[in-house]
Amino acid sequence: MPKFYYIARDKTGSKTSGTEEASGKEELVDRLQARDLIVINVLSQESQGPFGSPVEGQMKRKFKFRHYRVTNNDLLLFCQQLATLLSAGVTILKSLEIISQQIASRKFYNTIQKLKKDMEAGLGFHEAMEKHPAVFSELWVNLVESGEASGNLAIVLNRLAAYLQRLADFRRKLINALIYPIILMFAAVGALLFLTIRIIPTFAELFKGLNVTLPLLTRMIIALSSFVRSYIIVIIVLIITSFYIFRQYTATKEGRIRYERFKFGLPVFGEFFRALVVERFSSEMSTLVESGVPILYSLEITEHSVGNLVMSEIIHRIKEDVREGKSLSQPLQKSGFFEPMVVQMVAIGEEIGELSPMFKRINVFYQEQVETFLTRFTSMFEPFMLIFMGIVIGLMVIGMFLPIFQLSQIGAR
Repeated sequence: MPKFYYIARDKTGSKTSGTEEASGKEELVDRLQARDLIVINVLSQESQGPFGSPVEGQMKRKFKFRHYRVTNNDLLLFCQQLATLLSAGVTILKSLEIISQQIASRKFYNTIQKLKKDMEAGLGFHEAMEKHPAVFSELWVNLVESGEASGNLAIVLNRLAAYLQRLADFRRKLINALIYPIILMFAAVGALLFLTIRIIPTFAELFKGLNVTLPLLTRMIIALSSFVRSYIIVIIVLIITSFYIFRQYTATKEGRIRYERFKFGLPVFGEFFRALVVERFSSEMSTLVESGVPILYSLEITEHSVGNLVMSEIIHRIKEDVREGKSLSQPLQKSGFFEPMVVQMVAIGEEIGELSPMFKRINVFYQEQVETFLTRFTSMFEPFMLIFMGIVIGLMVIGMFLPIFQLSQIGAR
């Protein structure tokens, strides 16, 4: 009977390894799982190198890489596939080997190969992921650690996949809602530039040969056109430089915090930006709490992954209050950032022991609020831009034709 080398973890997360005889890998996996062990890898001794790494039977890629960087879709697909394979009883290393053959990202493929090598050397899955913070966020690492410790890695990965899918759907809705206003704005700017740079100078040359005093509106439009044509390069350089300085300033902690506070203080749009942040917070907290991560640890993870420094500072203060023994709803209310509805729902969730479902409902509420705002914004933006364009272009047309009207009146006399 062939011998197999295995690496596994018990319920406490401790690593264990050894060699056993079995008729096949599947029999050994079933045997180890019956002992409440989480199987990391099973290798036949014939395919095992000096450090326990397989040297034969490696699968060859059948698909070409389509891009280099790791996208959100790559991570979502990886999580869904890994959860499915683990649920079917496939070992982690075998799952990684299968998934790596279909990865579209070259960088992600290389990362998975490094994950496999680290795990073959005895590291846990979350420990191997922790070495790649540019690919796997703190949320990923801690959820996987929770799944490994509880023996429910497939279930936790399914929850993570559901979170990533909700996030991807939400981002897609945001992008789709903003595409039309952005296209309309660029079309308006392009039309104005075309009139200013190409059409108005033609009329200006025509008016030079006429012995007539131009109306004030016409002179202003021609002066503006002349200024834009003369300093177009300077204007473009100034815009690019301003944008670069702004990016550099907001890349600093102080600059980013001031910019975020400025956004939250904007009339109308401030509530929209606040809703975006609360939506992200509630979504992550729901996923973490549902996966069995303690509240304090969930707050710490969310503090570093929420993507907003102002919110991170608020979560940090909330975490310290909870550490001192206060309920979660109290520091939420104390922060003044969250609406009373959020505080009340969290308080009810704590009272009845249903905190994760409450965070889910909060998340759904804010997603709908953001979508409603975007729907109203896009529906109002179109007529606003049309009216603005109509007024500006109308003034330009009137300004260019006023001298012609004057000439026609002189000719009529």
